Formats: sequence, structure tokens, C-alpha cells
Amino acid sequence: MKPVLNAAWALLSLPAAAFAADAPDAATAPAISAAGSLLQVFIGLVAVLLLIAATAWVAKRFGVNRGGASSQLQVVSSASVGTRERVVVVEVGESWLVLGVAPGSVNALITLPRGEARPAAAPGLNASFAARLQHILQQRREK
Repeated sequence: MKPVLNAAWALLSLPAAAFAADAPDAATAPAISAAGSLLQVFIGLVAVLLLIAATAWVAKRFGVNRGGASSQLQVVSSASVGTRERVVVVEVGESWLVLGVAPGSVNALITLPRGEARPAAAPGLNASFAARLQHILQQRREK
């Protein structure tokens, strides 16, 4: 029994002996730089933050919905009426609910039959800005 135990011990100690033979001496081991370690940690942190930002951008770009989205309930329109208060039109089945939403409360204001959602009218500011910018660029070209 003793020779078997000695053989098992010898086989189990072979990796440790090989590691000890390959290990460099403390005198020849390269010095670890604190600045290099901090730089490596900083680069890793930046990489993780960029990965999070890229994932959020992809989710927004491809329209990943948050949990709880339903085909029975859709927000048709929303308008701010105060710093933290909103009026929201929600489509539920064949009717629209006009809701007053404030921090800590949601109140039903009125129920309407389902209608057509009109596209938001483009404000005249954009057209006047484009015309004004074009006019300024033409003046600069003429000079």
C-alpha cells in the first residue's frame, strides 16, 4: 500500500515541480508599474462604458421596446402642461383615453371614440430658418 501512495504522491507533485522549475527568480522578474496598471484599468473601464453606450444606441436604433409594451395599449400623443405634468392620449381598443399625468397620480379626463391621429404640423420656424440661412450663404458668396 505504501508504494502505491508514494507513486500517487509523486504523480500529483509533478506539476508543482515543473512550475517551480519554470518560475523566474524574484531578482529577474520584471517590475510591475503602478502607472501601467492604472492605465490598463482605465482602458478597461472606458471599453466597458463604450460597450454600454453602443448597446443602448443599438436598442434605441432598432426600437427595442421596454417591458410592458402591449398591442392593446398605445400612446397616441402627449403634451406637457407644466414642469412635471402632462396630458396623454392613450388608445385602448376602439377608444381614446385623455389622461392627466402628474407625479404620483394619473387621472382620466375624458373618453373619446377612436379617431385619426393627425401628423404634427411642422413649425414655420424651420422653414424660415432654412430660408434665412440660404440668404446669408448667398450674401457671403457674393462678397
